[in-house]
Amino acid sequence: MSFRPFTSESYSEGDRPEAWRDVLRAVGLQPSPTTTVPSGYATASRRRSDGVALAKLSAGSQAVSPLRDLADDMPIVLLPSEDGVTLRTPAGHQIISARQLLLLPRNGDWSVAFPRDMRAIVLSVTSEAFHGRKIGQSGLADVRIMPPGGFTDIFSRTLESAAGTLETLTDIEWAAVAQSLADLLPTFMRQLGVPAISAGTATQGAILHRICQTIERRLGDPDLAPARVAQAEGISERYLQKLFEGTGGFTHYLRERRLQRTWADLSNPAEAHHSISEIAYRSGFNDSAHFSRTFRHRFGLSPREFRQQESERGAASAVTAGQRGWPQDALAQLRSHHPLPPARTTTAPSDSNCGQSDAVSDHSHHHLAVEAARVHWGYFSRALPPQAEVNSGDTITIETLTQHASDDPERMIVGDPGAESVFRWTKEGKNVDRRGAGPMDASVYGRGAGEGFGVHICTGPVHVRDAQPGDVLEVRILDIVPRPSRSDAFKGRVFGSSVAAWWGYHYNEFLAESPPREVVTIYEIFCDDGAAHARALYSYRWAPQTDPFGVLHSTYDYPGVLVGPASVKRRHNVLDGIRIPLRPHFGVIAVAPRETDLVDSVPPSYFGGNLDNWRLGKGSTVYLPVSVPGALLSVGDPHATQGDGELAGTAIECSMTGTFQPILHKKADLAGRAFADLTYPLIETETDWVLTGFSHPNYLAEFGANGQSEVYANSSLDLAMKDAFRKMRRFLMNIKGLSEDEAIALMSAAVDFGVTQVVDGNWGVHAILSKRLFEDVPQT
Repeated sequence: MSFRPFTSESYSEGDRPEAWRDVLRAVGLQPSPTTTVPSGYATASRRRSDGVALAKLSAGSQAVSPLRDLADDMPIVLLPSEDGVTLRTPAGHQIISARQLLLLPRNGDWSVAFPRDMRAIVLSVTSEAFHGRKIGQSGLADVRIMPPGGFTDIFSRTLESAAGTLETLTDIEWAAVAQSLADLLPTFMRQLGVPAISAGTATQGAILHRICQTIERRLGDPDLAPARVAQAEGISERYLQKLFEGTGGFTHYLRERRLQRTWADLSNPAEAHHSISEIAYRSGFNDSAHFSRTFRHRFGLSPREFRQQESERGAASAVTAGQRGWPQDALAQLRSHHPLPPARTTTAPSDSNCGQSDAVSDHSHHHLAVEAARVHWGYFSRALPPQAEVNSGDTITIETLTQHASDDPERMIVGDPGAESVFRWTKEGKNVDRRGAGPMDASVYGRGAGEGFGVHICTGPVHVRDAQPGDVLEVRILDIVPRPSRSDAFKGRVFGSSVAAWWGYHYNEFLAESPPREVVTIYEIFCDDGAAHARALYSYRWAPQTDPFGVLHSTYDYPGVLVGPASVKRRHNVLDGIRIPLRPHFGVIAVAPRETDLVDSVPPSYFGGNLDNWRLGKGSTVYLPVSVPGALLSVGDPHATQGDGELAGTAIECSMTGTFQPILHKKADLAGRAFADLTYPLIETETDWVLTGFSHPNYLAEFGANGQSEVYANSSLDLAMKDAFRKMRRFLMNIKGLSEDEAIALMSAAVDFGVTQVVDGNWGVHAILSKRLFEDVPQT
């Protein structure tokens, strides 16, 4: 009865399909014969008791069918979590909306297809759960679609609640929940379910399938009428209506599909920037008043009330969790970007203050200077236009700025044309308006465009020619040098900033009973005396700052707000006499994620991003799985030094310039390499392999549309440690050839696990494997 989590990160690419089959088999399902078993990212929370199995599934696109069991006739219960699921029966196809409950006969001829991603709760109850008790008629000949309301809503919410707490229930509690679900199912089956599309001939099924597809394609056409559809299909309107008898008629089906679409869009955080009228119109409703009345009649709330309810639910969840980042209603789509001029390219390393000693002479060298037109602030996107294009093996020097330069503009911005370009903000406007992945109209908290849901200034992206999904991009860090001040008063000196901020791990743990506080410390960086180090110059407590647009920032809640020296009280002689050794590195190295167009830069994931691991310094390499054409490499968040954990919220943030060599490894050539079957950022240093574990290895795939909110509310070191363990076990077994027992023994004896960070939403634990362990292993 113990909790059995599943993650694809535990398995090699070749083993994932069979492992996923085992997950489905536990709830009476199997992949449909016509589907490809996904080998990508997948998770499952599952638990079993006598005759009861409950699972919450999250995986890629696929179709599932019953694992036929002639000995049992209790139906499988399936509750889709997202819209657009397709039910296939011998009569044809039917679109199922999110949270529309399905009762599926174990020995029926049906399949359920998830065209985008599979997210569903599945309950399997067999006769074993009743311990010999007679429960009356339990068989089900046809698929049943249970109408909303009444007992259906109660049963659905019970399923969702049980699935959401599987991990935390004790065995005794789970046994009680499992028995309750088993006892509820026969009662539930006595409710009048709506049958799937009524049976008919194969020809009728084919026609109905085509018509349903036409409806989905033309749902936004307000003139879509039975007569036009019948004429296009070459059938009579009467015959068309007969085909839809099982769903209440063509007009009823069309209206229901339009309502389901608007329901999904109004509750979808990614649609928050569209008005209700826009959503109604694109779903085929050309009369707002009629749409509002119809929606209220169907769902019991007006569209505006429903959207507000969903918005408040997401916001309340965020506030309760005390999370960084956005609530669920703050997601928005990326606005279009204007084409930008290409980066400067030379055939040899340029003369700059960046070391180029490792550049390869027979490849081109590129230089990507920092300016407002070449950065994206607080987000990653597959839709960004490249700022440079390179070939595999080329070198590129990339200038980066810390978003914390605004903590002391005199030292870190004034006189620097690149920094002044990026940070320019007057009453008339900002050079870089979007700062974060939130709504451009700042409709959530009113902080500013992008809402600060993501904070890092990223230079790029860089397009790597011939890079395609499935490839691996090796990024060698050849050199890192700090960006000196260009202010007349501080010219040539180097400065950085750290903030003990409200998102820090410490924030609710102060000893004094005074209100929590945010403290900024400004450092000077010394690189030229053989023992590079940082020394604190002064600190100040954050005081409310008013930006040029008149918005008051009571906390450090929006990046790039310039702090004037007269607005804060500086405290000198802080950390007096303490020299902090430098560990120069880039906190952010990322390729573009594939899942959506606008991704918060704070939580790291499979694509890299805000890794915040100081081992990503000069001479190291990071391997990243490519997810979009061109890879779209971005670099930012430069750090002078950082401790493992990044406890207070930031490192010593310091603008820096790096020289990189991207090397592309094609998917067909990965076999036998240490980065074969890569699904996470893998760091290599001269002496070690460093594997990166996260609370949620791919939170965008795991949580879907709400991922960029859920990841903040559901992260823990326990989850991150488990992920690091699973990845290291897989690495030792599949790359180093050890058995599972050998891998676990070696991890306990020789692998160092450490806390990477506890402040980035998706918490991190790294696992360090020394290369020296394998020096005497015979080469095969």
